[in-house]
Amino acid sequence: MAMVKVKLFANLREIAGESAIMLSGDTVQEVLFSLTDRYPALKEMVFERTGDEPKLRGYINVFLNGNNVKHMESLATEVKDRDELGVFPPVSGG
Repeated sequence: MAMVKVKLFANLREIAGESAIMLSGDTVQEVLFSLTDRYPALKEMVFERTGDEPKLRGYINVFLNGNNVKHMESLATEVKDRDELGVFPPVSGG
């Protein structure tokens, strides 16, 4: 399994109480499951409740090394050691 640095932003960071954490997994989905296992309060913020297949909420953006996973293989995107995963909730302001 790869060790991936996960960076959390805005209210996700506030809930977790930290801005970055090292987690393991072979895919984006596995890393995000490690995140929500460690911080259960993030589960409903990150994933929708739909059938058997996990699905990112539409407003959550996940970037792997600066690239949006929605333009890759989404949750099935493979990760490698020392990759960085950024998890962004919706942000508003003016």
